[in-house]
Amino acid sequence: MKILCKQQDREAVITLRGELTRDEIDQFRKTMLDQMNETTHDIVLDMSQVPFVDSQGLESLLWLQDQCLERLGQIRLAACNENVKNILRITRLNEAIEAHDDLQSAIQSLQG
Repeated sequence: MKILCKQQDREAVITLRGELTRDEIDQFRKTMLDQMNETTHDIVLDMSQVPFVDSQGLESLLWLQDQCLERLGQIRLAACNENVKNILRITRLNEAIEAHDDLQSAIQSLQG
């Protein structure tokens, strides 16, 4: 998995490329912790290039949400493909983590 990070105001926009699975969790968590600091409380995950998320990946999304909440921040998912949307829906994670159709609306939801 490739992880690209971009800092914007109060939020970090993280682009994930590849599957979010058990094999990628350590790298994912380390990168997310590195991105959170005194000024960054919110995380937007660009999921447009993530074809699949397994149970460990889903747990990591919940972990990230907890990390953000501890810092009084929020997490948003952006541009999930249909496969990932179905996984989120089946597991009801779509009720816990807000997802948006595109990156811009995910960012705007944090600013408004």
